[in-house]
Amino acid sequence: MNRIPPLATLLAALFTCCAVSAQTQLAQYRPGVTTDGAVYFLPKTGINVEVMVEKTTYQPGDFCRYAQRYLRQNDVSQEPSVSYRIIAIEQTPFALPDTLKGYAVKFNAKTVAANVALADDGRLLAINAEPIKAQTTKLSFTPARRPAPINPRQLMSEEILAAGSTTKMAELTAHEIYDLRENRNLLIKGQADFMPQDGNQMRLMLHQLEEQERALSSMFVGTTTRDTTLHVVTVVPDGPLQRQLLFRLSQVNGLVDIDDLSGTPYYISIEDMKTVPEIDVEAAMKAKKKQYEAGIYVNVPGRMRSTLFEGINALQTAELPAPQFGNVELLSAELFNKHYTTHLWLNPITGAVDRLEAEQPK
Repeated sequence: MNRIPPLATLLAALFTCCAVSAQTQLAQYRPGVTTDGAVYFLPKTGINVEVMVEKTTYQPGDFCRYAQRYLRQNDVSQEPSVSYRIIAIEQTPFALPDTLKGYAVKFNAKTVAANVALADDGRLLAINAEPIKAQTTKLSFTPARRPAPINPRQLMSEEILAAGSTTKMAELTAHEIYDLRENRNLLIKGQADFMPQDGNQMRLMLHQLEEQERALSSMFVGTTTRDTTLHVVTVVPDGPLQRQLLFRLSQVNGLVDIDDLSGTPYYISIEDMKTVPEIDVEAAMKAKKKQYEAGIYVNVPGRMRSTLFEGINALQTAELPAPQFGNVELLSAELFNKHYTTHLWLNPITGAVDRLEAEQPK
């Protein structure tokens, strides 16, 4: 088996090196593969903006008015509250078919480009090869199971529950909390009446004392719970964007409608980094006459700079591949003649040539 030269040499020698217009007349046809040929799309890049939002809920305890008197806890709120904040944000590129880049390839006896692999949405992935799996970075998010809270009233003694007033109940509960703290300190110092036999038993006893203290203290300082949710906002830029409104976040109500002014606005800007030379108009006109020349069209993707803003402040910038800011080129049908078995892999996100190999039949 003889390998052909490296990819860069192949492209230089065998590409029909003229940029073609992204406009085609195949957008109305459904992509697919038959025994006669294939209709396929090249991709463009969208952006999933993944926003992880934390909701904090505070519920005051029954004895919150006595927190300063008995536990010396200042600034304990007596009103319930809910607040939201963003704890992580990530921009992840994904591919979707560009219906303005639809092409047809017809199989004939002189070619061996018969094994065409398409994605479910019609994007060309590979020829005579297994497609490459797209690798993307996403926020890792697995909802955790919240342990069942301890009911503090189940830890109250008969004397506390029988108290004739809330003030007396609060006083007796505070004494119980101080007793738990003293028992824990004696256990740590090794002065408790009943010392554990080993380290595991010691950890278990300390854990139980801490849980009981936390539950009873919640009657004074209240309880705070946190829930995290992942939201995905999708943007598909067909050109540069200047501070396009993405979403709004209210500290009180979480994600709200875009027209709800109670939420802080978050914007996105898209900049063409111009990493691919602009199309020569004269060459494009000539290429337009050769739209259906035999071969495989592939993307030469550009790059875009995506910037997220919180209000007027830049929050995050990412540089991502962007076929919509690049060109399209023709991979000559000569690569798929019977003298070679050519294997072509396209990048599943950009539609660019990722790998090209050929072997001579034995």
